[in-house]
This record gives sequence, structure tokens and C-alpha cells, in this order.
Amino acid sequence: MSGLTIGDLARRTGLSVPAIRFYETHGIVHPVRNAGGHRRYGAHDLRRLSFAMIAQKLGVSLADIADELAHLPIHKAPSKADWTRVSKSMRSDLNDRIRQLERLRDNLDGCIGCGCLSLEACKLYNPDDTRAAQGTGPRTLIED
Repeated sequence: MSGLTIGDLARRTGLSVPAIRFYETHGIVHPVRNAGGHRRYGAHDLRRLSFAMIAQKLGVSLADIADELAHLPIHKAPSKADWTRVSKSMRSDLNDRIRQLERLRDNLDGCIGCGCLSLEACKLYNPDDTRAAQGTGPRTLIED
């Protein structure tokens, strides 16, 4: 039986062996076992793990990642059409995240409406914490 060993996958992805096993328990990769009981992975598992790593780094939950990957073939490389379906499914959520990150980037050095009133700008944009009436948290950054 051919395929990548867990060590091969770890070297190529930069993940530790325990991290790969962790992803396996969450349905991100699905190795087959050879006659000796050793895990063997397909080259397509490199993409599944890479996708999971970057999506998690950008704030997508592991459960959401696993849900998306559950629609892909398990023991063969997904087609471009398969990945396009994942892309379309995630597009709205990713666009919302991008907008929120841009708002954070553009407003973090000013009043964010959190109620701390520690910046001079807060006295102008949120005098006496008037934004508290709008709800909890950083009201300037939260989209309702």
C-alpha cells in the first residue's frame, strides 16, 4: 500500500503528529490503515489539512471546517467543482469576517464604544458612555 505516512504529512504541513491525529478525530482527514495497522494518507490530505489550518487561523471554528469538508470525497482528491462548492458555501461568512476585521483595523486606535472612556476621542464619540444604551460590547465595531 502506498501513501504518505503521518510523519510525511507532519513534515509537509508543519503540523505535529499529535495535531494530525487531533484533526483526524474531528473528521478533517481520513487515513486508511495498511496491513500492519499504520495510517496512510493521500496527497489530497495535504490540502484538507492546509485548508483547516488557515481557516482556523482566520477564526473559522473547527466544527464549521469539518462540516464543509464532510461534503468532499474522503479517499480521493476533491475536484475543482468540489472546492468551488465549499468556496460558495463559505463566501458569505468569510465576507462578513473580512468586513469585521476591516472595521477593527480602521477603528482600533479610536473610540470603539466599549465604555472605557479612556481615549480623548471617547469624549466626542461616546460621551458619558451613551452607547451603552445600544447594548453590550464595543458598539462601534458590532454590526447588528
